[in-house]
This record gives sequence, C-alpha cells and structure tokens, in this order.
Amino acid sequence: MELMSSSTTAGNAQLDASRSPVHLRVTGDWTLAHYADLKGLSETIRGQYDDTTHIDLNGLGALDTAGASLLVELLGPERLGRSAEHPDCTLSGADRALLQTVYCSMTDFCVPIKEPEVGVGIQLLTRIGLAVDAVWQDTLQLLGFVGLILETIARNLFRPKRWRITPMVAHIEQTGLDAAPIVALLTFLVGAVVAFLGATVLASFGASIFTVDLVAFSFLREFGVLLTAILMAGRTASAFTAQIGSMKANEEIDAIRTLGLDPMELLVVPRVLALLVALPMLTFLAMLSGIIGGGMVCAVSLDISPAMFLSLLQSDIGVQHFLVGIVKAPIFAFLIAAIGCLEGFKVSGSAESVGAHTTSSVVQSIFVVIVLDAVAALFFMEMGW
Repeated sequence: MELMSSSTTAGNAQLDASRSPVHLRVTGDWTLAHYADLKGLSETIRGQYDDTTHIDLNGLGALDTAGASLLVELLGPERLGRSAEHPDCTLSGADRALLQTVYCSMTDFCVPIKEPEVGVGIQLLTRIGLAVDAVWQDTLQLLGFVGLILETIARNLFRPKRWRITPMVAHIEQTGLDAAPIVALLTFLVGAVVAFLGATVLASFGASIFTVDLVAFSFLREFGVLLTAILMAGRTASAFTAQIGSMKANEEIDAIRTLGLDPMELLVVPRVLALLVALPMLTFLAMLSGIIGGGMVCAVSLDISPAMFLSLLQSDIGVQHFLVGIVKAPIFAFLIAAIGCLEGFKVSGSAESVGAHTTSSVVQSIFVVIVLDAVAALFFMEMGW
C-alpha cells in the first residue's frame, strides 16, 4: 500500500502490509529539495507501524542532512540505527555515517531546562550576602597582609644592610613633597569655606568671635588629617596599585622571586615607611593651611586681626587637640599603603585588571579612612580628650 508518491527522484515511503512482518520501504532521494513533500509524508505515515515493522532502506537514493533528520524523526534513532546496521542493508558507507551522525546528535540533544525564576527579594538578599562575603574576605586578606608587613619590618629591623633607604627616600619625595602643593591649596580653601560658613551662622547669635575656635578645632582634630588621608588614598594608593599591578602583569614580581629577593622587602616596606613619614608631615601642613585660610576670612570678614587670631588660638586651643589629629596620621598612612600594595598584588595580568584593582584600592582606602576616623572621634569624645 503506497501512502504517497511524487516524482521519480523524490523520496517516498511505502508500507507493505501483505508481508509478515509488515515492511516499510524507504525509496528515492531524501534531500532538502524535497523537504516539504517529505515532511508531509512523515506526518501522514507516522503511527501506522509498530516495533515489529521491518524497515527496508535498500531503495534509498540521495541523502543529505535534512533528509536524514526527517528519517530519524520518522523512524526513531534506535530503530533507524538497527536498520542501517542490518546485514541485508545495502546503504553506502557515506550514507551510514551520515545517518549515524544525525541520529547520535539528535539522541544526545536535549531541550535546555529553563531555570525557575527567582523572586526580586531573593535576588536582593543574594546580592547583599555576596557583598558581605566579599567585604569579609577582603578584610581577612588585608589583616593577613598587614601581619606580613609587620613581620617583614620586624625581621629586618636590626639588619641595617637590608634597609632600602634610596627607594624609601624616592617614595617620600613622590608621596610627600610632590603632594604638598595640592594638600596646602585644598585645605586652605576648605579652611576659608569653614570660616565663612561659621561666621555666617554664628553672627546671628552674636558669637562671630568663636569662628576662630571652630576653624582651629575642626582642622586640628578632624579636617587636617581626614582631607590629607583622602587625598593620599586617591593619589598614592592608586599609584602603588598601578605600579605593583603593572609589575605583576609583566611578570616582574615572578622575576624578583626567581632572583631570590623578597617582594615584600623590596616593594612594599619602602612604600609603607615612606607614607608613614610623608602623611604626618602633610597633615601638619594641612592643619596650618586650613587655619591660615580661616584666619584670612576672619581678617577680611570679621575684622579679627592676625594678632588677635593667634591670641585666641593660644588661649582657647590646647595642644591635646593637635595630638588627637596628628596621632591618627600614621595609622591612616599604614592602612592606605597596605591596601594600595595588596590590590597591586591581586592584579591578574591584564590592563583591565590593573584598572579594576586601582579603582578598588581607592574606594577601600577612602572607606577605611572614614570609618576609622569616625570610630576615633567617638573614642576621643568618650574619653574626654
């Protein structure tokens, strides 16, 4: 019984029910040119035979991938494989290989399972958890790196021959002297702004004279060291990360280790010690510049002469306020240098990684400086200092 017929070269399938078992004869060309007709034939004949039906492929003509895929859909991969490998089958080796490739591909293929949608709340909690875990891991790495720096300094403390004086002096020049103009200018302007705002607010209470105390307290205790540390975080920490990160990307640090040298001793310790020296000096300069800026505004706007300004400073401002501000400078310097060097060692080897870790070092340094300054302010306030 012939279900469908077309041109002499078009593919066809005939179901012969007169024989036992029933035979399904596949003949003609099963190619892309006859795909539409063969597709309709497959839809018509599907389901009219069972597992006992014998498949005869000896009359099969030309075959391509499109026809092979239709045969696999029509007969099924396992049955088509058995029929192609049957001893009585006269298919060519190329057709057997094509059929095997197609039915293996279709057997292995599975429709991807769509992942269930996650609610917005769960996604938010997941991102928060990942961020908290990243902060925790960064904190552990920073603490370990700080310990390694302290261990290196302690190991070489009584070994003067291993001190790197020349690179330390060079870094003091880069981080301290070269940054002095921008620190002085910034704090001078901030001091002038603080004095102007304080004078504007205090004038309504008839207490303009206390603008001197406001400027002195703010710069000696907080603004001097805080502004300087933030500038160093943006200027110096990024420079340390970029320098060490470029060396890491160029495998120069591996070369240093190959030569038997310690990168911590050669690269990190000189930078840390240089910033420990430079930041307190810049903090002192920032305090002076801020107070001078406030003094100029007082002289211009409030008719407070420089002599009176200095007299009020001497009578109202104790030295403990200066010590509260300056004692924070070495702590900030150590952490800024440690974060900058650590992020440099984290660089993976590409220019993109150098930029990412440079940005990370600046953000982390500023964050740590502000958090520690807030904690220190609360501590000194509770202690009454």
